[in-house]
Amino acid sequence: MTELSLDGMWSRCLVWRLGWLSGVLGLVLFAGGCASSGAKFESKVGVINAQRLLNETNAGKRAKDILASFSKNRQALMESEERDLRRMEEDFARQASILSPTAKREREEQFRRRMQEYQQKAAELNREVQEKQKDVLEGFRDKVEAVVAKVAKGLGVQVVVDKSKGGATIYHEDGLDISNQVIEAFNREYP
Repeated sequence: MTELSLDGMWSRCLVWRLGWLSGVLGLVLFAGGCASSGAKFESKVGVINAQRLLNETNAGKRAKDILASFSKNRQALMESEERDLRRMEEDFARQASILSPTAKREREEQFRRRMQEYQQKAAELNREVQEKQKDVLEGFRDKVEAVVAKVAKGLGVQVVVDKSKGGATIYHEDGLDISNQVIEAFNREYP
């Protein structure tokens, strides 16, 4: 059976962090170019933990709940189909000795068709889950970007980088983390 688990979905769907990496690299290259030309360039950088935003904001929790419920419903459909297939297979195994060769071939063909339908349905349901995940997390990401921008502007931060595992940040000082401020602002704006 195809697994419709939520494990790992969050990190895959927060790949948008990589876009921030290219922005930071561009800023570093720009700053390096300015420094070599004698121009002075000062900036204030902040970091956030996107995974914390998903786990600790009200909207993030709702997004996870929506996805978990959607996936659970799809998983239940697949489990029902799987039980039907097992019953069909068990019935065939019990009756195989008394079936005529023609009846046996017909039942085998029927089982093969049903298995193909099951596999197609599993693929379709997986696509539905991935599309739902993409839609829900893109909506959440749009909200995150808006709130992060407001908080960053309020703090005078010019660049915000994701420090989540797999994010663009390898090291940062603790004082640069604005995740708490973003979570508070996010929960105020999206209760």
